[in-house]
Order: sequence, then C-alpha cells, then structure tokens
Amino acid sequence: MQHPLHQFVYCPKCGAKAFVVNNEKSKKCLQCGFVYYFNPFAAVVAVIENDKGELLVARRGKEPAKGTLDLPGGFTDMFETAEEAVCREVDEETGLQVSGLQYLFSIPNIYVYSGFEEHTLDLFFRCKVDDFSGLKAQDDVEELFFIDKKKVNPADFGLTSIRKGIEKLQKIAI
Repeated sequence: MQHPLHQFVYCPKCGAKAFVVNNEKSKKCLQCGFVYYFNPFAAVVAVIENDKGELLVARRGKEPAKGTLDLPGGFTDMFETAEEAVCREVDEETGLQVSGLQYLFSIPNIYVYSGFEEHTLDLFFRCKVDDFSGLKAQDDVEELFFIDKKKVNPADFGLTSIRKGIEKLQKIAI
C-alpha cells in the first residue's frame, strides 16, 4: 500500500521537491522543515425514514459510483459543524428540512475523486424530517425514493462506507 501522501511531491509551504515521508501519517520538507499530517476529511451521511418506516435512498447522478444507490450526505465545509453539514446536505440534495438529528456511528473511508484518494471519516446521523412534500432530487442526486428497509441490499450502494453503513444499520435494526 502506498503512503497516503504519495501524490504530494512538492512541499505545500515552500515548493521544494525535498518533500519526503516522515512517518505513516506525514511528510516533511527537508528544505524548510514543514511537516504535513494527512488527516481524514469529515463527511456526513443522513439516515432518513418516512412515517411508514421506509428508508430514503438516492441514486448518484455523478461519479464516483454514478448510477448506484447512496444515502444523502457529503463533505463538511470549513467552519461548519457535522450537524450543520448534514442539515445543509439534506437540503441541497433533497429539498427537505431536518427537524432533529441523532449521531449514530462513524466509518473510515477512501473516496476517490478526480483520481485522488481522499481519506474520509463518514459520520452517520439519523435525521428526522416532518414534511416530505418538498422532496426533490437536486445537486448531484439523479433520483430519490423510499425503500422498505427489509428490501435494502447493501450491494446496490456504490460507495464502500455507505455499503458498510447499511450493513451496520441492518444489524442495529434502524
């Protein structure tokens, strides 16, 4: 397995090519002494059920994993809490407003975007939605629909962490 910073050749501080592996989590510039630690990006995932207990799923409209199933969510923005991020992402992707939420669990992931491996920590939240009348696939979502939790097949979900999250949710009987 390659070092997570293998694609970083030049020091991001001074631009020197003397940017070498420092340890399993960082690289160091031999020119200016700058040490860069590679930590995961925070991402959020929304677990939303309707009043029938069905799970809201999305079909991905863009790569990676275009056309596969997903749960609403995405990356946190700078200066944003995970709670704010999951509410924003639900609104951006579904048009729905979250009225309450509960943290469930987290799963580490590698999200390949534009050929670059982004290590993420995906935070799963149970999100309460009171009004589904504004439900509309938006942003990078091709389609939204509800599915009976008993019929959810983890293999239909294209992103590894979401697939693992669905498996975990099935074990704890969301």
